[in-house]
Order: sequence, then C-alpha cells, then structure tokens
Amino acid sequence: MNRLPISAPSILLSFVAILACQSLQAGDSPRPNVVVILADDLGYGDLGCYGHPTIRTPHLDRMAREGLRFTQFYSAAEVCTPSRAALLTGRLPPRSGMCSGKRRVAFPNTTGGLPDGELTIAELLKTKGYATACFGKWHLGHLPAFSPQRHGFDEYFGVPYSNDMDRVATSPMGRAAFLDPKIDYWNVPLLKNGEIVERPADQHTLTRRYTDEAIRFIRAHKEGPFFVYLPHTMPHVPLFVSSEFAGKSPRKLYGDVVEELDANVGRLLQALRDEKLAERTLVVFTSDNGPWLTQGDQGGSAGLLKDGKGSTWEGGMRVPGLAWLPGWIPPGTVSQELASTLDLLPTALALAGVDLTQDRPLDGYDVSPALSGGKSPRQEMFYYRGFELMAVRLGPWKAHLQTQTGYGQPMAEKHDPPLLFNLEVDPSERFNVAAANGDVLQQILALVTKHRAGMQPAPSQLE
Repeated sequence: MNRLPISAPSILLSFVAILACQSLQAGDSPRPNVVVILADDLGYGDLGCYGHPTIRTPHLDRMAREGLRFTQFYSAAEVCTPSRAALLTGRLPPRSGMCSGKRRVAFPNTTGGLPDGELTIAELLKTKGYATACFGKWHLGHLPAFSPQRHGFDEYFGVPYSNDMDRVATSPMGRAAFLDPKIDYWNVPLLKNGEIVERPADQHTLTRRYTDEAIRFIRAHKEGPFFVYLPHTMPHVPLFVSSEFAGKSPRKLYGDVVEELDANVGRLLQALRDEKLAERTLVVFTSDNGPWLTQGDQGGSAGLLKDGKGSTWEGGMRVPGLAWLPGWIPPGTVSQELASTLDLLPTALALAGVDLTQDRPLDGYDVSPALSGGKSPRQEMFYYRGFELMAVRLGPWKAHLQTQTGYGQPMAEKHDPPLLFNLEVDPSERFNVAAANGDVLQQILALVTKHRAGMQPAPSQLE
C-alpha cells in the first residue's frame, strides 16, 4: 500500500479510519449506503488522476484525492456482459454461464440472461433492508425474465444492451455510423421498470438522465440504507454528448464524453454531501473493461498497459478503480494492492453485516481492509476470455497460457511453457522472463490445476 507523504495528522486519520471500519463491521453504526458507478469501455489511462494529459476530470480527480485510487484494480472479464455478471454476483463468468466462446456478449436476439439462481449484490443487501436501484446499461438479458427487477432491484431506468446494437437498416455501414453518429441510426429502447418510455433513446442525454434518476433515488431514500448501481452507457461507441459538453475537450469527442461523465459523478457526490450522506456512503467508480482500441480516436487509452477491450493482456482488464467514503477511507491513498470488481459483492455485504455463507463458490474477497489502509486478501487473478482460462496472476507474476488480441486475431496462440511477466517491474508485458523463473511457473501451474478442479462452468446463456 503506497500513499502520499505521511504526516502526523494523516497517521491519526488512518487510525480513526480503521476504527470506523471496525465499527461499521461490528454493526453499531448505521449500515453504509453503497453506490457503484460503472463506465463502459473506459481505459486505464483515460482519467486525469491516472495520467491522461488532456482529458479534464476534476471531479474524479477530487474523488481520488478525498479517497483511494487503486493502481492494480481489475474487471473480471474483457467485455461487457461477463464483466457485469461477475460484478453483481462476485463470481467468475463461467460459473453463471454469462460468457460464450462465440458471441461473447448478449445481443438483442439473445434468448438467455443472468440465471434466476444467481444472487446479486442487490438481492443480498435487500435482506438487510436496503432500497435498491439500477440506472443505466443492463446487458444481462433483455427479456423480462432477466430484468433488473428479477435480480433484486426495486427500480430500473436504462437501456437493455449496448448502444451500438439494434442498428437500423438505413444507417451507414461499418464504422461510418460511429464517425458521425445520429440518434436515428439505432433503435435502442429506453426502459423504466420494464416499460419502453423512449425509442430510439436520446443518447445525447443518457449520462445526465441516469445521474438525475440516481440523485432522485438517493434523496428519496436518504434515511437509508440504499444501494445504487449506475452503469453508464458511455464512453462506448457510438459516442454521444450533450450540447453543454460538445466541442469542449482537446481530446475531441471522446474527451467531451468522458468530461461529461466526470461532471455527473461530481453532481452525484455533491448530492451526497448536500444530504449529509457522504460519511455514510461508499462510492466506487470503475470500468467494465479496457478501451475499445479498434475504434481509433473514438476509443480510449490503456496508458502504459498492453492491448485493450476483448483481450486478457493487462489493457483489457486492468481498469481505473476509485473508492470514496470520507471519514473512513484515508484521503489521498494510492493503493498498489490487488482488487477486482469481483470483490465488490463480498466487501459491500461485509460492511452491511450480511452473512456471506452461500451454497455456491464466490471468487471475490472482502477488501475493506485495503480500503481503510491495510492489505488486500486478493493475491491471484484469473483472466478468462469466454470459457477459456487465458492467464493467471499470482502476486506480481502473470502467466499467459494463451494470448489473443482483443480484435482481429481469429485464434488464440497457446504457450507451452506459458509466457511469464513480472507486472510490478514490467506492467506493459514486454519482457518474458519464464526461462529464468521456472519455480514461479510451477507455482502458478499448480494454482491453475487447483482452480480448474473447483471450476464447474454452467451452460452458456448467450448462444
């Protein structure tokens, strides 16, 4: 765990934060509210606090200054649908069948979705009296049997799948529709509690309207506790931005979109301050996977990481990860501890006092000790592409059993022996050090054997 320079006040604040964590977990304080904000296809290098030189993100930068910024935070999958299933269930996508070797994500003609038998953060928090809502892109099955309200959410407002789906026949072919996007090129519906309220959705205003709904819900349930899941549509292509932010960023349209996203995170955090809820609300901001690099300047940046969305190289799954809870998370913390979206479920449930005993394996950890200045229990990360285990991280080491670029490489390349990288020395995965570290490879391969013995994949829900 690395931090900014330590002073006596910061040491005292860390001590107070640890005591606050113990108090929350002991159940003698009001249960904390939880807000998870998920960007779509935002890269590791797309925010000011992660080093982007021209995209201005003052509100997310402030969130990082007032809270914690992870440098080694991972999505659980390299594309939309499996990563969202894993976030909400705390389970790797093959366990729920929310992945596929062919289609990889849910489409408007997909007949499956997140199975009834899976338990989400929302369902489990409701056992402790939480009000729950989802505002944004669902992408876990568009049919009524798989709706957010079938998975523990009291309210839903958003689109059922990615905003580039449901393209109309008269729209330009290929990427031409993205270079000059127009609302009438797509027929994506906007739903409120299962009913279509707008079709096609006005995508210029989705970022603001999702946030409006989240703020309304927070104010309506300010006596708490509440859980808000806010999975934004942007910056997935096609990129749409409101007139207030259009043409303002040096990074052009992509920068405009990210800056509008940042401003709306700022609106939500300010609403929590105004309602005197800041010190009772854990807010997490992250992305569902890495940047869609094949989209040119309309895709984001993975910074120093290799490749992007669709791949299990670091750029496909290592993403921004910010956590904010004033008075508990020490301000200005920069953590090198490992954490993942898989960990959000067990962490939220531990803070809420929910019994984590389940009849199914979880792949997440309670990382609340890392949030309050300590160590993360996570030491490993499994990188899946569909049902295929592609790579494994153990401590600083990452072994690639197979590699495949996000897009354009039709078949994976298998590696025997696996490629090996020390990510703390070489986060860009440039230097294969397998030959000099046979003992490390043997440890990782033993972990792979153990993991596979305990992995019982469900049938794909996305075929």
